[in-house]
Amino acid sequence: MISEMAGLGFSHVELSHGVRISLVPGVLKALEEGMVRVSSVHNFCPLPAGVTQAAPNLFEPSSVDARERSQWMRHTKRTIDFAAQVGAGVAVCHLGSVIFFWLNPVWALRRYRRLNPEAVVASDKQYAALVARCLAKIRKRMVPYWARTLECVTQVCAYARDKGVSLAFENREKFEELPLDGDMPEFLSGLPADAPLGLWHDTGHARLKEMMGLVDPKSFLERSAPRLLGFHLHDVSADGLDHQPVGSGKVDFGLVSSFWRPEHRLTLELGPRIGVDGVRSSRRRVENLIASRFP
Repeated sequence: MISEMAGLGFSHVELSHGVRISLVPGVLKALEEGMVRVSSVHNFCPLPAGVTQAAPNLFEPSSVDARERSQWMRHTKRTIDFAAQVGAGVAVCHLGSVIFFWLNPVWALRRYRRLNPEAVVASDKQYAALVARCLAKIRKRMVPYWARTLECVTQVCAYARDKGVSLAFENREKFEELPLDGDMPEFLSGLPADAPLGLWHDTGHARLKEMMGLVDPKSFLERSAPRLLGFHLHDVSADGLDHQPVGSGKVDFGLVSSFWRPEHRLTLELGPRIGVDGVRSSRRRVENLIASRFP
């Protein structure tokens, strides 16, 4: 796995939430041989024993179940340990979601968009009203979920600091995942200046939320910029298929790259069906953007 990425010309990799524990010896051997360096890891990495496929939301810090929250903290600390072991300075994390057992308000949004595929979201008053009602219901229910998330984050923050690892909280693609996009900049700005915490910006997720009429990517990036740690880079097709080659879809990478800083980590996050040509073309496009941003 590492050899293939090195063969494509990459000097750094992200070890993601699909790395099974059985792969760890081979990964460590490749690192010892100097094939690549690790720039970031993604919770949960390595996967818990017995889990064989990508599972970033296997445990959630927002859960009503104290046992699940304990498992989130346990395996997040394990990811932090692994990040320190492989020399990665950042661990990317998800922060849970608001659960509706019945009558999830998001269902109405999905149904409306499915029945009205040609609707122009920005000017559709009925859709805007649906969004407002959905947000109100989520906000009414989210208070204890978000409180539990903050408690878990506080507990792992000190651990990450001791290990020299920063926690990067990823913007998410689902409406009910936490924090809500409108709350992310305020959440980040409210963190202690010296806390090893920040934002991991996923370009595909932001585009999907833009297509839903929920996020303005430029405003979101402007408000979150002081706490940005890195980016997942992938494109989104016109019909909403993400993890596509950079430059093949509708993401405005000129805008995204204007927020890059030299210390940021830039990770290509392409779908498993993307071939070698798609990987190489994505790398070239990102390298050209870097050259333009930092002449």
